[in-house]
Amino acid sequence: MDVSKLFRLDGRVALVTGGSRGIGRMIAEGFVASGAKVYVSSRSADACDETAAELGENCIALPMDVSTVEGCKALAAAIMEREGKLDILVNNAGAAWGAEFADFPEDGWDKVMDLNVKSPFFLTQALYGALKAAASADQPAKVINITSIDGQRNNGWETYSYHASKAALIHLTHRMSARLVGDHINVSSLAPGAFASRMNKAARDHGDSVAKRIPAGRIGEPEDMAAAAIYLASRAGDYVVGDTLTVDGGVVNATMTSNIEA
Repeated sequence: MDVSKLFRLDGRVALVTGGSRGIGRMIAEGFVASGAKVYVSSRSADACDETAAELGENCIALPMDVSTVEGCKALAAAIMEREGKLDILVNNAGAAWGAEFADFPEDGWDKVMDLNVKSPFFLTQALYGALKAAASADQPAKVINITSIDGQRNNGWETYSYHASKAALIHLTHRMSARLVGDHINVSSLAPGAFASRMNKAARDHGDSVAKRIPAGRIGEPEDMAAAAIYLASRAGDYVVGDTLTVDGGVVNATMTSNIEA
């Protein structure tokens, strides 16, 4: 058994939505370091260009807004025009909304549910042909949905649509995996805990205090997220189908109350 190549992504093409910042950026950097050619996409062209410049020639900026079905189709068309096939899709673009129960607005529900649940489905659908073109029994294509520990347990924040969306995406991962595994496309998900990002301002701005409520005693580091994503994307994760890998330092499985936002 040659384990030296188990976690390599040499020659593979990946797309990371929301890839210019935060968890998406951590994953993109890990993929590039493991040998993949990585397209990073987000609404901000400047942010995509900056990330691509920092990560090197194997990282390509492809800005697009995937909050609509039309945007998902446009991004898929752009990938297929450039590559014709896609080995790895990371559905990471997401949104959150917080408001008290009595005041929670409809647009705070629709925006989050559309981007966090609807867009991963329709982007994967739009890239179905490209994923099938890359897939084989010996090397499955991969779809990795970025969910959250907030889809697995409650926290103290009134982020109703976010909790619902991430729980829905975990279940959607189960359903999509059952359909697509027959095409040698493996669908799985990563559920992050506290990682410093624009969405998780508590971990970003108050990491030391957040860490006190995490059994591992610290917030997540970029290497933690990159390693988990590389595992699922590489040969090492080829027999993982439909499951959610929780990367949270023990929060979900600990008998403790937490206000960690992911």
